[in-house]
Amino acid sequence: MAPPSAPPRPSNVSSALASGRLGIPSVVFFVLSAAAPLTVVAGVVTTGFAVTGVTGIPLAFLLIGAVLALFSVGYVAMARHTANAGAFYAYVTRGLGRPAGVGAAWVALIAYNALQVGLYGAVGAAAAPVLEQFFGWQNPTWWVIALVAWAVVAGLGVLRVDINGLVLAVLLLSEIAIILAFDLADLLSPAGGQISLETLAPENLFVPGVGAILVLATTGFTGFESAVVFSEESKDPKRTVPVATYLSVVIIAGLYALSAWAMTVATGPGNIVEASQTEQVGLIFVLADGNLGGTFVSIGQVLFLTSVLAAMISFHNTTARYTFALGRERVLPAVFGRTAPRTGAPRAASIAQSVLGLLVIATYAVAGWDPLVQLFYWGGTAGGFGVLLLITTTSVAVIAFFARDPSGESVWHRVLAPGLATVALATIVIIALDNFAILLGVAPDSVLRWALPAVYPAAAILGVIWAVVLRGRRPEVYRTIGLGPESATGGLTPAAAQDRLPVASEVRR
Repeated sequence: MAPPSAPPRPSNVSSALASGRLGIPSVVFFVLSAAAPLTVVAGVVTTGFAVTGVTGIPLAFLLIGAVLALFSVGYVAMARHTANAGAFYAYVTRGLGRPAGVGAAWVALIAYNALQVGLYGAVGAAAAPVLEQFFGWQNPTWWVIALVAWAVVAGLGVLRVDINGLVLAVLLLSEIAIILAFDLADLLSPAGGQISLETLAPENLFVPGVGAILVLATTGFTGFESAVVFSEESKDPKRTVPVATYLSVVIIAGLYALSAWAMTVATGPGNIVEASQTEQVGLIFVLADGNLGGTFVSIGQVLFLTSVLAAMISFHNTTARYTFALGRERVLPAVFGRTAPRTGAPRAASIAQSVLGLLVIATYAVAGWDPLVQLFYWGGTAGGFGVLLLITTTSVAVIAFFARDPSGESVWHRVLAPGLATVALATIVIIALDNFAILLGVAPDSVLRWALPAVYPAAAILGVIWAVVLRGRRPEVYRTIGLGPESATGGLTPAAAQDRLPVASEVRR
């Protein structure tokens, strides 16, 4: 029962996401679409080879996959005790306190917005070869294409979440199918007539430049964590979230490692760096043209475009749900915490996300800034680094959460796996900071080398300050931070009625 002093709350119909609409496959489609497999294979992998000269990228994906699998042990264990569309925000709140949680929320909003709007800078380049080949439209204006993509994403964002999942399913399955076809063709046409395992050897990864490779590999997994974002809309969150998370990590790691290795087989391990520097993003299509023919190249180029579009849709939904979670708990204006009664979609939050995307497209178009480098590449790199910071902080929060209340979880789930993951993730963060100029492709003394990563601690500090302000001026709001659906119904636990965080056992009551 809500305390007598609790203020009136909006109807639960307009403050709750539509539950029971997503099964394991749908959640996996959202997660993998955010990871954008074809975009990563064509772009991140070849960029890594070309920029660093390190040939051990296939092993890097397997290594990062192992680290994120370790992180997922505690992450999904905590998911059994909380369901909240705010994911990282909710987890950090439950583990490290409300001020830290709001700070994490500010970081999440910036990171996911950077990832989502950054993709508008890439869609023009992805669409150009398709429009030229099929419609004869040469050198299309990037922002015109971006506006068309924006309209599609904005329209889907206010529809039922399962409709979005269906669209992503079609796009993603086609995307993975063409990647596997390219990989198989590469392996059946090895350079020199012999398949080489050289790039899977550790000595080809742990060389100068390994730091940049590990960070690039980590950005390729961005989105794997978003299964928890859809926990409130899942049919069985306690089963769906763990299975979807583990499946996503395994599929992403396996697919990326296989594809990176297959490219080295097709070019020869000693030639992959030069080939990547010469062909850049087009390397995967050049190899496909030689092995499979022009028809497969055309299909691949179309699916490269839809890969970017699918990632836009997925990140739009993820960001909108973060905004919704904060609005529902009135950390942001309450209007963002309302859903459409007919579709159950976070309508106001989705529209706000669309407005931001439109403003960014218009700004870059008017200013004449480079959409590929200054929007897509910088936005994606900065957003990926923000997610890395959130994952690391959440790993610490998981340990703190279970330290207060083990909740029947084993030592492996609540201490050992999260502890090992925290050490590994913190190491990657340090390496990322040390290699940030390389990641951005700017001079070591460029102001961007520090300015972009500095945005996140600044945002976190502002979030903490805002939480402290809420504690003093709006204590009834402060008490609901991190409660998720309970904050919308007024169903506060006894612990939440006091000025402290509820532990897991109290939340379940």
